[in-house]
Amino acid sequence: MFKTFEEAKKYCADNEIKQIDFKMVDLDGRWRHLSIPVDRFTEDTMTAGIGFDGSNYGFAPVENSDMVFIPDLSSAAIDPFVDVKTLTMIGDVYVIALPENYLFDQNPRSVTQHAVKYMQEQGIADKMMIGPEFEFHVFDDASFAVTPNESFYSFDTDQAEWNSGAEFPNDGYHVRKEKGYHIAAPLDRTYDFRSAVCEVLEANGIKVKYHHHEVGGPGQVEIEVEFGELTEMADKTLLLKYIVKNMAVEDGRTVTFMPKPILDEAGNGMHVHMHLFKDGEPLFYDPDGYAQLSKTAMCFMGGILKHIAAICAFTNPSTNSFKRLVPGYEAPVTVGYATANRSAVIRIPAYAKAPDKKRFELRNPDATCNPYYAYAAILMAGIDGIKNEINASDYNWGPFDFNLFSLPPEEQAKLEGLPKNLDEALDALEADHDFLMADGVFPERLIKIWIEKRRADAAQVNRTPHPAEFALYYDL
Repeated sequence: MFKTFEEAKKYCADNEIKQIDFKMVDLDGRWRHLSIPVDRFTEDTMTAGIGFDGSNYGFAPVENSDMVFIPDLSSAAIDPFVDVKTLTMIGDVYVIALPENYLFDQNPRSVTQHAVKYMQEQGIADKMMIGPEFEFHVFDDASFAVTPNESFYSFDTDQAEWNSGAEFPNDGYHVRKEKGYHIAAPLDRTYDFRSAVCEVLEANGIKVKYHHHEVGGPGQVEIEVEFGELTEMADKTLLLKYIVKNMAVEDGRTVTFMPKPILDEAGNGMHVHMHLFKDGEPLFYDPDGYAQLSKTAMCFMGGILKHIAAICAFTNPSTNSFKRLVPGYEAPVTVGYATANRSAVIRIPAYAKAPDKKRFELRNPDATCNPYYAYAAILMAGIDGIKNEINASDYNWGPFDFNLFSLPPEEQAKLEGLPKNLDEALDALEADHDFLMADGVFPERLIKIWIEKRRADAAQVNRTPHPAEFALYYDL
Protein backbone atom coordinates (compact mmCIF):
# COMPACT_ATOMS: atom_id res chain seq x y z
CA MET A 1 0.00 0.00 0.00
CA PHE A 2 2.87 2.40 0.82
CA LYS A 3 6.43 2.85 -0.39
CA THR A 4 7.60 5.33 2.23
CA PHE A 5 6.90 6.13 5.85
CA GLU A 6 5.84 9.64 4.85
CA GLU A 7 3.12 8.18 2.60
CA ALA A 8 1.86 6.05 5.48
CA LYS A 9 1.74 8.94 7.95
CA LYS A 10 -0.06 11.19 5.48
CA TYR A 11 -2.63 8.46 4.82
CA CYS A 12 -3.20 8.06 8.56
CA ALA A 13 -3.78 11.79 8.98
CA ASP A 14 -6.04 12.10 5.92
CA ASN A 15 -8.14 9.09 6.89
CA GLU A 16 -8.37 9.62 10.67
CA ILE A 17 -6.55 6.40 11.55
CA LYS A 18 -6.47 5.88 15.31
CA GLN A 19 -4.52 2.65 15.76
CA ILE A 20 -1.64 0.92 13.97
CA ASP A 21 -1.85 -2.86 14.20
CA PHE A 22 1.03 -5.28 13.57
CA LYS A 23 0.30 -8.90 12.65
CA MET A 24 2.98 -11.56 13.13
CA VAL A 25 3.03 -15.27 12.28
CA ASP A 26 3.78 -17.84 14.96
CA LEU A 27 5.37 -21.24 14.41
CA ASP A 28 2.06 -23.00 13.77
CA GLY A 29 0.90 -20.46 11.18
CA ARG A 30 -1.52 -18.41 13.30
CA TRP A 31 -1.60 -14.66 13.20
CA ARG A 32 -0.82 -12.83 16.44
CA HIS A 33 -0.96 -9.07 16.78
CA LEU A 34 -0.22 -6.00 18.84
CA SER A 35 -1.29 -2.40 18.36
CA ILE A 36 -0.03 1.10 19.09
CA PRO A 37 -1.77 4.50 18.98
CA VAL A 38 -1.17 6.21 15.66
CA ASP A 39 0.86 9.00 17.34
CA ARG A 40 3.40 6.38 18.47
CA PHE A 41 3.97 5.28 14.88
CA THR A 42 7.25 7.01 13.96
CA GLU A 43 10.20 6.54 11.64
CA ASP A 44 11.93 4.84 14.55
CA THR A 45 9.27 2.10 14.32
CA MET A 46 10.60 1.24 10.87
CA THR A 47 14.18 0.77 12.13
CA ALA A 48 14.08 -0.10 15.83
CA GLY A 49 10.86 -2.05 15.45
CA ILE A 50 8.39 -3.28 18.09
CA GLY A 51 9.81 -5.62 20.74
CA PHE A 52 8.14 -8.89 21.74
CA ASP A 53 8.86 -12.23 23.42
CA GLY A 54 9.52 -14.79 20.69
CA SER A 55 9.36 -17.75 23.08
CA ASN A 56 5.58 -17.35 23.26
CA TYR A 57 5.42 -17.73 19.48
CA GLY A 58 7.05 -21.16 19.60
CA PHE A 59 10.30 -20.01 17.98
CA ALA A 60 13.16 -19.43 20.37
CA PRO A 61 14.16 -20.71 23.80
CA VAL A 62 13.24 -18.35 26.63
CA GLU A 63 16.87 -17.45 27.36
CA ASN A 64 17.23 -15.90 23.89
CA SER A 65 13.73 -14.73 23.05
CA ASP A 66 13.95 -10.95 22.74
CA MET A 67 12.93 -10.05 19.20
CA VAL A 68 11.63 -7.09 17.23
CA PHE A 69 9.01 -6.82 14.54
CA ILE A 70 9.76 -4.53 11.56
CA PRO A 71 6.59 -3.74 9.58
CA ASP A 72 6.34 -4.04 5.80
CA LEU A 73 4.64 -0.83 4.64
CA SER A 74 3.62 -2.37 1.32
CA SER A 75 1.32 -4.78 3.20
CA ALA A 76 -0.65 -2.05 4.99
CA ALA A 77 -4.45 -2.19 4.80
CA ILE A 78 -7.49 -1.06 6.74
CA ASP A 79 -8.73 -3.78 9.10
CA PRO A 80 -12.47 -4.08 8.35
CA PHE A 81 -13.30 -6.04 11.51
CA VAL A 82 -12.61 -3.51 14.27
CA ASP A 83 -14.64 -0.55 15.53
CA VAL A 84 -11.70 1.81 15.99
CA LYS A 85 -10.28 2.78 12.60
CA THR A 86 -7.08 0.73 12.32
CA LEU A 87 -4.30 0.41 9.78
CA THR A 88 -2.78 -3.07 9.95
CA MET A 89 0.38 -4.52 8.42
CA ILE A 90 2.54 -7.62 8.51
CA GLY A 91 6.34 -7.69 8.43
CA ASP A 92 9.58 -9.41 9.41
CA VAL A 93 11.14 -10.53 12.67
CA TYR A 94 14.66 -9.68 13.82
CA VAL A 95 16.72 -10.94 16.75
CA ILE A 96 17.99 -8.23 19.11
CA ALA A 97 21.78 -8.36 19.08
CA LEU A 98 24.96 -6.27 19.13
CA PRO A 99 26.26 -4.52 17.14
CA GLU A 100 23.00 -4.72 15.15
CA ASN A 101 19.87 -6.80 14.93
CA TYR A 102 19.69 -9.61 12.37
CA LEU A 103 16.87 -11.31 10.49
CA PHE A 104 15.49 -14.27 12.44
CA ASP A 105 16.06 -17.33 10.27
CA GLN A 106 13.21 -19.37 11.81
CA ASN A 107 10.61 -16.70 11.11
CA PRO A 108 8.17 -18.16 8.56
CA ARG A 109 8.31 -15.17 6.23
CA SER A 110 12.13 -15.21 6.30
CA VAL A 111 12.19 -18.88 5.26
CA THR A 112 10.00 -18.23 2.22
CA GLN A 113 12.01 -15.18 1.20
CA HIS A 114 15.26 -17.15 1.59
CA ALA A 115 13.92 -20.00 -0.57
CA VAL A 116 13.06 -17.57 -3.37
CA LYS A 117 16.46 -15.90 -3.10
CA TYR A 118 18.18 -19.31 -3.28
CA MET A 119 16.20 -20.18 -6.43
CA GLN A 120 17.26 -16.91 -8.03
CA GLU A 121 20.92 -17.24 -7.03
CA GLN A 122 21.02 -20.75 -8.52
CA GLY A 123 19.86 -19.25 -11.83
CA ILE A 124 16.83 -21.52 -11.93
CA ALA A 125 14.07 -18.91 -12.13
CA ASP A 126 13.19 -15.34 -11.22
CA LYS A 127 9.94 -16.19 -9.53
CA MET A 128 7.68 -19.04 -8.56
CA MET A 129 4.00 -18.30 -9.05
CA ILE A 130 1.41 -20.28 -7.11
CA GLY A 131 -2.37 -20.37 -6.99
CA PRO A 132 -3.96 -22.11 -4.01
CA GLU A 133 -7.49 -23.48 -3.84
CA PHE A 134 -9.08 -22.92 -0.44
CA GLU A 135 -11.68 -25.44 0.68
CA PHE A 136 -13.50 -25.02 3.99
CA HIS A 137 -16.78 -25.74 5.77
CA VAL A 138 -19.35 -23.13 6.74
CA PHE A 139 -21.37 -24.19 9.80
CA ASP A 140 -24.20 -22.53 11.69
CA ASP A 141 -22.63 -23.52 15.00
CA ALA A 142 -19.79 -25.63 16.38
CA SER A 143 -18.75 -26.74 19.85
CA PHE A 144 -16.19 -29.18 21.24
CA ALA A 145 -14.54 -30.15 24.50
CA VAL A 146 -11.76 -32.43 25.71
CA THR A 147 -11.76 -32.85 29.50
CA PRO A 148 -10.98 -35.82 31.77
CA ASN A 149 -14.66 -36.78 31.91
CA GLU A 150 -15.91 -35.57 28.55
CA SER A 151 -14.76 -35.61 24.95
CA PHE A 152 -16.97 -34.54 22.07
CA TYR A 153 -17.47 -32.29 19.07
CA SER A 154 -20.73 -31.08 17.65
CA PHE A 155 -21.58 -28.87 14.68
CA ASP A 156 -24.57 -28.21 12.49
CA THR A 157 -25.66 -26.50 9.31
CA ASP A 158 -29.25 -26.23 8.22
CA GLN A 159 -28.53 -27.41 4.67
CA ALA A 160 -27.10 -30.78 5.81
CA GLU A 161 -29.01 -33.92 4.86
CA TRP A 162 -29.23 -34.95 8.52
CA ASN A 163 -31.66 -32.04 9.02
CA SER A 164 -34.12 -33.33 6.39
CA GLY A 165 -36.29 -34.74 9.18
CA ALA A 166 -36.11 -31.70 11.44
CA GLU A 167 -39.36 -30.50 12.97
CA PHE A 168 -41.45 -27.66 11.53
CA PRO A 169 -40.50 -25.26 10.02
CA ASN A 170 -38.47 -27.20 7.46
CA ASP A 171 -38.27 -26.07 3.85
CA GLY A 172 -37.16 -29.50 2.60
CA TYR A 173 -34.05 -28.28 0.79
CA HIS A 174 -31.05 -30.21 2.08
CA VAL A 175 -27.89 -31.33 0.29
CA ARG A 176 -27.47 -35.08 0.09
CA LYS A 177 -24.25 -36.72 1.28
CA GLU A 178 -21.36 -36.03 -1.15
CA LYS A 179 -23.75 -34.35 -3.63
CA GLY A 180 -22.82 -30.71 -3.06
CA TYR A 181 -20.52 -30.07 -6.03
CA HIS A 182 -21.64 -26.82 -7.75
CA ILE A 183 -25.11 -27.24 -6.22
CA ALA A 184 -27.42 -24.26 -6.78
CA ALA A 185 -29.82 -22.36 -4.52
CA PRO A 186 -31.96 -22.98 -2.58
CA LEU A 187 -29.82 -25.99 -1.66
CA ASP A 188 -26.68 -23.84 -1.63
CA ARG A 189 -27.24 -21.58 1.39
CA THR A 190 -23.70 -20.18 1.38
CA TYR A 191 -23.77 -18.27 -1.92
CA ASP A 192 -24.42 -14.79 -0.54
CA PHE A 193 -21.82 -15.33 2.17
CA ARG A 194 -19.19 -16.44 -0.38
CA SER A 195 -19.96 -13.53 -2.68
CA ALA A 196 -19.64 -11.05 0.19
CA VAL A 197 -16.33 -12.64 1.23
CA CYS A 198 -15.00 -12.38 -2.32
CA GLU A 199 -15.86 -8.68 -2.46
CA VAL A 200 -13.75 -8.08 0.66
CA LEU A 201 -10.94 -10.29 -0.67
CA GLU A 202 -10.84 -8.29 -3.91
CA ALA A 203 -10.81 -5.03 -1.95
CA ASN A 204 -7.77 -6.32 -0.05
CA GLY A 205 -5.77 -7.27 -3.14
CA ILE A 206 -6.68 -10.97 -3.27
CA LYS A 207 -7.99 -11.60 -6.77
CA VAL A 208 -10.61 -14.33 -6.90
CA LYS A 209 -10.72 -16.76 -9.82
CA TYR A 210 -14.06 -18.25 -8.77
CA HIS A 211 -16.02 -19.62 -5.83
CA HIS A 212 -18.53 -22.46 -5.57
CA HIS A 213 -20.10 -25.08 -3.35
CA GLU A 214 -17.93 -28.17 -3.01
CA VAL A 215 -18.72 -31.90 -2.89
CA GLY A 216 -19.44 -32.07 0.84
CA GLY A 217 -23.15 -31.61 1.49
CA PRO A 218 -22.89 -29.96 4.93
CA GLY A 219 -21.61 -26.54 3.86
CA GLN A 220 -18.33 -27.37 2.11
CA VAL A 221 -17.22 -24.56 -0.22
CA GLU A 222 -14.19 -23.45 -2.23
CA ILE A 223 -12.58 -20.14 -3.15
CA GLU A 224 -9.81 -20.29 -5.73
CA VAL A 225 -7.58 -17.26 -6.13
CA GLU A 226 -5.42 -15.95 -8.95
CA PHE A 227 -1.68 -16.64 -8.99
CA GLY A 228 0.82 -14.69 -6.92
CA GLU A 229 4.53 -14.76 -6.07
CA LEU A 230 5.50 -17.18 -3.32
CA THR A 231 5.91 -14.87 -0.30
CA GLU A 232 3.05 -12.66 -1.45
CA MET A 233 0.73 -15.67 -1.63
CA ALA A 234 1.80 -16.92 1.79
CA ASP A 235 0.87 -13.48 3.15
CA LYS A 236 -2.45 -13.62 1.31
CA THR A 237 -3.19 -17.14 2.55
CA LEU A 238 -3.29 -15.90 6.13
CA LEU A 239 -5.18 -12.77 5.11
CA LEU A 240 -7.82 -14.86 3.32
CA LYS A 241 -8.33 -17.08 6.36
CA TYR A 242 -8.59 -13.99 8.57
CA ILE A 243 -11.23 -12.42 6.33
CA VAL A 244 -13.26 -15.61 5.89
CA LYS A 245 -13.37 -16.43 9.60
CA ASN A 246 -14.22 -12.91 10.73
CA MET A 247 -16.95 -12.49 8.12
CA ALA A 248 -18.45 -15.81 9.19
CA VAL A 249 -18.64 -14.59 12.79
CA GLU A 250 -20.26 -11.33 11.66
CA ASP A 251 -22.79 -13.42 9.69
CA GLY A 252 -23.65 -15.53 12.74
CA ARG A 253 -21.80 -18.57 11.37
CA THR A 254 -18.49 -20.29 11.89
CA VAL A 255 -15.86 -21.59 9.47
CA THR A 256 -13.25 -24.33 9.71
CA PHE A 257 -10.41 -25.17 7.35
CA MET A 258 -9.85 -28.53 9.11
CA PRO A 259 -8.97 -31.19 6.53
CA LYS A 260 -11.55 -33.73 7.76
CA PRO A 261 -14.19 -32.31 10.10
CA ILE A 262 -16.98 -34.67 8.96
CA LEU A 263 -16.99 -38.47 8.95
CA ASP A 264 -17.49 -40.06 5.52
CA GLU A 265 -17.69 -36.75 3.64
CA ALA A 266 -15.20 -35.04 1.37
CA GLY A 267 -12.34 -33.31 3.20
CA ASN A 268 -10.83 -29.85 2.78
CA GLY A 269 -7.64 -29.60 0.75
CA MET A 270 -5.55 -26.62 -0.23
CA HIS A 271 -4.40 -27.69 -3.69
CA VAL A 272 -1.43 -25.65 -4.87
CA HIS A 273 -1.01 -24.84 -8.59
CA MET A 274 2.52 -23.75 -9.51
CA HIS A 275 4.87 -22.72 -12.31
CA LEU A 276 8.21 -20.93 -12.75
CA PHE A 277 9.22 -17.89 -14.82
CA LYS A 278 12.60 -16.49 -15.86
CA ASP A 279 13.09 -13.19 -17.69
CA GLY A 280 9.33 -13.12 -18.12
CA GLU A 281 9.25 -16.46 -19.94
CA PRO A 282 7.43 -19.58 -18.64
CA LEU A 283 9.73 -22.50 -17.81
CA PHE A 284 7.18 -25.30 -17.58
CA TYR A 285 6.01 -25.32 -21.22
CA ASP A 286 7.25 -27.60 -24.01
CA PRO A 287 4.85 -28.38 -26.88
CA ASP A 288 6.55 -31.75 -27.40
CA GLY A 289 6.67 -32.87 -23.76
CA TYR A 290 4.23 -35.09 -21.89
CA ALA A 291 1.09 -32.97 -21.36
CA GLN A 292 3.18 -30.13 -22.91
CA LEU A 293 5.44 -30.02 -19.86
CA SER A 294 9.13 -29.16 -20.19
CA LYS A 295 12.05 -31.11 -18.76
CA THR A 296 12.36 -28.37 -16.12
CA ALA A 297 8.76 -29.00 -15.08
CA MET A 298 9.27 -32.79 -15.01
CA CYS A 299 12.37 -32.43 -12.84
CA PHE A 300 10.68 -29.93 -10.53
CA MET A 301 7.85 -32.44 -10.25
CA GLY A 302 10.34 -35.25 -9.70
CA GLY A 303 11.93 -33.42 -6.78
CA ILE A 304 8.55 -32.98 -5.14
CA LEU A 305 7.61 -36.63 -5.63
CA LYS A 306 10.98 -37.84 -4.31
CA HIS A 307 10.62 -35.80 -1.12
CA ILE A 308 6.82 -35.87 -0.82
CA ALA A 309 6.73 -37.86 2.43
CA ALA A 310 9.01 -35.34 4.15
CA ILE A 311 7.12 -32.41 2.59
CA CYS A 312 3.91 -33.76 4.15
CA ALA A 313 5.30 -32.86 7.57
CA PHE A 314 4.90 -29.21 6.50
CA THR A 315 2.01 -29.37 4.02
CA ASN A 316 -0.11 -31.71 6.17
CA PRO A 317 1.09 -31.02 9.71
CA SER A 318 -1.98 -32.03 11.75
CA THR A 319 -3.22 -35.40 12.92
CA ASN A 320 -6.51 -34.52 11.20
CA SER A 321 -4.67 -34.10 7.88
CA PHE A 322 -4.31 -37.85 7.40
CA LYS A 323 -7.99 -38.53 8.01
CA ARG A 324 -8.49 -36.71 4.71
CA LEU A 325 -5.73 -38.53 2.79
CA VAL A 326 -7.68 -41.78 2.42
CA PRO A 327 -9.14 -43.50 -0.66
CA GLY A 328 -12.60 -42.69 -1.90
CA TYR A 329 -12.98 -38.95 -1.32
CA GLU A 330 -11.03 -37.38 -4.23
CA ALA A 331 -8.01 -36.90 -1.97
CA PRO A 332 -4.68 -38.29 -3.21
CA VAL A 333 -3.02 -41.26 -1.57
CA THR A 334 -0.60 -42.34 -4.34
CA VAL A 335 2.78 -40.78 -5.09
CA GLY A 336 2.60 -40.04 -8.81
CA TYR A 337 1.45 -37.67 -11.55
CA ALA A 338 -1.23 -37.67 -14.21
CA THR A 339 -3.22 -35.43 -16.50
CA ALA A 340 -6.69 -34.42 -15.29
CA ASN A 341 -6.62 -37.19 -12.67
CA ARG A 342 -7.54 -36.30 -9.09
CA SER A 343 -6.41 -39.60 -7.61
CA ALA A 344 -2.68 -38.84 -8.07
CA VAL A 345 -0.82 -36.48 -5.75
CA ILE A 346 0.19 -34.31 -8.74
CA ARG A 347 -2.44 -33.43 -11.32
CA ILE A 348 -1.73 -31.63 -14.60
CA PRO A 349 -4.80 -29.58 -15.58
CA ALA A 350 -5.73 -30.48 -19.16
CA TYR A 351 -7.41 -27.11 -19.71
CA ALA A 352 -4.19 -25.10 -19.06
CA LYS A 353 -2.72 -25.16 -22.60
CA ALA A 354 -1.16 -21.72 -23.18
CA PRO A 355 2.60 -21.51 -22.48
CA ASP A 356 2.17 -19.01 -19.63
CA LYS A 357 -0.63 -21.12 -18.12
CA LYS A 358 1.11 -24.50 -18.28
CA ARG A 359 1.47 -25.80 -14.75
CA PHE A 360 0.72 -28.65 -12.39
CA GLU A 361 -1.17 -28.95 -9.13
CA LEU A 362 -0.01 -30.53 -5.87
CA ARG A 363 -3.14 -31.98 -4.28
CA ASN A 364 -2.10 -33.21 -0.83
CA PRO A 365 -1.61 -29.91 1.10
CA ASP A 366 -4.27 -28.60 3.46
CA ALA A 367 -4.83 -25.30 5.25
CA THR A 368 -3.69 -26.48 8.70
CA CYS A 369 -0.19 -25.82 7.34
CA ASN A 370 1.93 -22.78 8.02
CA PRO A 371 1.81 -21.53 4.41
CA TYR A 372 5.29 -19.98 4.52
CA TYR A 373 6.97 -23.24 5.51
CA ALA A 374 4.73 -25.34 3.24
CA TYR A 375 5.29 -23.25 0.11
CA ALA A 376 9.02 -22.98 0.82
CA ALA A 377 9.31 -26.76 1.31
CA ILE A 378 7.61 -27.37 -2.04
CA LEU A 379 9.99 -24.95 -3.76
CA MET A 380 13.08 -26.47 -2.14
CA ALA A 381 12.06 -29.96 -3.24
CA GLY A 382 11.50 -28.70 -6.78
CA ILE A 383 14.90 -26.99 -6.83
CA ASP A 384 16.50 -30.23 -5.68
CA GLY A 385 14.75 -32.03 -8.54
CA ILE A 386 16.05 -29.56 -11.12
CA LYS A 387 19.61 -29.47 -9.77
CA ASN A 388 19.86 -33.27 -9.62
CA GLU A 389 17.76 -33.93 -12.77
CA ILE A 390 15.22 -36.10 -10.95
CA ASN A 391 12.95 -36.44 -13.97
CA ALA A 392 9.55 -37.76 -12.86
CA SER A 393 9.25 -39.82 -16.05
CA ASP A 394 12.30 -41.91 -15.06
CA TYR A 395 10.61 -43.38 -11.99
CA ASN A 396 7.51 -45.42 -11.17
CA TRP A 397 5.52 -42.24 -10.61
CA GLY A 398 3.37 -42.30 -13.70
CA PRO A 399 1.85 -40.97 -15.72
CA PHE A 400 -1.16 -42.58 -14.05
CA ASP A 401 -3.83 -41.56 -16.54
CA PHE A 402 -6.46 -43.81 -14.98
CA ASN A 403 -8.36 -44.04 -11.71
CA LEU A 404 -5.83 -45.30 -9.18
CA PHE A 405 -8.58 -46.19 -6.71
CA SER A 406 -9.98 -48.77 -9.17
CA LEU A 407 -6.78 -50.82 -9.42
CA PRO A 408 -6.81 -54.36 -8.01
CA PRO A 409 -5.19 -54.61 -4.55
CA GLU A 410 -2.13 -56.43 -5.93
CA GLU A 411 -1.48 -53.56 -8.37
CA GLN A 412 -2.08 -50.89 -5.74
CA ALA A 413 0.48 -52.61 -3.53
CA LYS A 414 3.18 -51.85 -6.13
CA LEU A 415 2.59 -48.10 -5.88
CA GLU A 416 4.24 -45.74 -3.44
CA GLY A 417 1.81 -44.15 -1.00
CA LEU A 418 1.72 -40.99 1.07
CA PRO A 419 2.32 -41.24 4.83
CA LYS A 420 -0.68 -42.72 6.62
CA ASN A 421 -0.39 -40.56 9.72
CA LEU A 422 1.50 -37.59 11.12
CA ASP A 423 4.15 -39.71 12.84
CA GLU A 424 5.06 -41.34 9.50
CA ALA A 425 5.43 -37.91 7.89
CA LEU A 426 7.66 -36.74 10.75
CA ASP A 427 9.75 -39.91 10.47
CA ALA A 428 10.24 -39.09 6.79
CA LEU A 429 11.27 -35.52 7.60
CA GLU A 430 13.79 -36.75 10.15
CA ALA A 431 15.32 -39.05 7.53
CA ASP A 432 15.10 -36.64 4.59
CA HIS A 433 15.66 -32.94 5.21
CA ASP A 434 19.01 -32.07 3.63
CA PHE A 435 17.22 -30.64 0.56
CA LEU A 436 15.45 -28.17 2.87
CA MET A 437 18.69 -27.04 4.50
CA ALA A 438 20.44 -26.09 1.25
CA ASP A 439 21.91 -22.59 1.64
CA GLY A 440 20.46 -22.55 5.17
CA VAL A 441 16.91 -21.95 3.92
CA PHE A 442 15.42 -24.19 6.62
CA PRO A 443 17.67 -23.98 9.71
CA GLU A 444 18.24 -27.38 11.32
CA ARG A 445 17.04 -25.93 14.62
CA LEU A 446 13.70 -25.04 13.02
CA ILE A 447 13.26 -28.56 11.65
CA LYS A 448 13.98 -30.05 15.08
CA ILE A 449 11.55 -27.69 16.82
CA TRP A 450 8.89 -28.44 14.20
CA ILE A 451 9.25 -32.21 14.60
CA GLU A 452 9.24 -31.95 18.39
CA LYS A 453 6.07 -29.85 18.46
CA ARG A 454 4.19 -31.93 15.91
CA ARG A 455 5.13 -35.16 17.72
CA ALA A 456 3.69 -33.65 20.90
CA ASP A 457 0.42 -33.00 19.02
CA ALA A 458 0.31 -36.59 17.79
CA ALA A 459 1.11 -37.98 21.24
CA GLN A 460 -1.67 -35.91 22.80
CA VAL A 461 -4.23 -37.19 20.31
CA ASN A 462 -2.98 -40.77 20.63
CA ARG A 463 -3.35 -40.82 24.43
CA THR A 464 -6.78 -39.16 24.46
CA PRO A 465 -9.72 -41.59 24.68
CA HIS A 466 -11.86 -41.30 21.56
CA PRO A 467 -15.69 -41.33 21.55
CA ALA A 468 -15.61 -44.08 18.89
CA GLU A 469 -13.69 -46.29 21.36
CA PHE A 470 -16.61 -46.12 23.78
CA ALA A 471 -18.96 -47.30 21.04
CA LEU A 472 -16.60 -50.16 20.17
CA TYR A 473 -15.40 -51.34 23.55
CA TYR A 474 -17.43 -49.96 26.47
CA ASP A 475 -19.40 -53.15 27.04
CA LEU A 476 -16.50 -55.60 26.66
